[in-house]
Amino acid sequence: MATHLITGAGSGIGAAVARRLHERGDDLILFARDAGRAGELASAFPGAGTLVGDLANPDRLSWALAQQSLPDRLDSLLHIAGVVDLAAVGDLTPKTWHHQLNVNLVAPAELTRHLLPQLRVSHGQVIFVNSGAGLSAHAEWGAYAASKHGLKALADALREEERASGLRVTSVYPGRTASPMQAKIHQQEGKEYDPARWIDPGSVATTILAALDLPRDARIDDVTVRPGR
Repeated sequence: MATHLITGAGSGIGAAVARRLHERGDDLILFARDAGRAGELASAFPGAGTLVGDLANPDRLSWALAQQSLPDRLDSLLHIAGVVDLAAVGDLTPKTWHHQLNVNLVAPAELTRHLLPQLRVSHGQVIFVNSGAGLSAHAEWGAYAASKHGLKALADALREEERASGLRVTSVYPGRTASPMQAKIHQQEGKEYDPARWIDPGSVATTILAALDLPRDARIDDVTVRPGR
């Protein structure tokens, strides 16, 4: 039985991954922004553990984690949480830049730093759920794409640094996925949202589990998932 720590398990891709792992009996530790959200996740996934910390304030994560019990062993760390705010570069404020960079890049780096010892024990795996925006940037996606390009660099560097420890590092680049985040993006774009046009979160979850379950004689470094319609 493996133990997985998941951010973003409350909705979308993160919830789909958590359901799959919970249904097959793996142990889950779900990362929540506050105690109330932790209670909601614990109710949704009976038997799962929780950790509390605000990804939007990565400078405080070290303190937050020090107040809680971390697992002795961890088989995977799944970075799935993310935020997006679209705006032209000329309209982006430092507050908007910092929020997306903190949640999408700095917080994953900080969580990984704190949990590397446990992941090394298990020769485990870190999976970064990135985005198509982590490979190319379009108008009004500057801050989000910058955070995701940075996440790709983080994953690539970590993979090389931890090769000797046996840690596997995977970046997953989903295209547009039917989720609350996608509904928000459509609202910001001024477009009608039809979830049937986009990837089901369960399809991305299938990709993530394939990377997790791959035999140890192989690894998936990067995988792109695009809408099939």
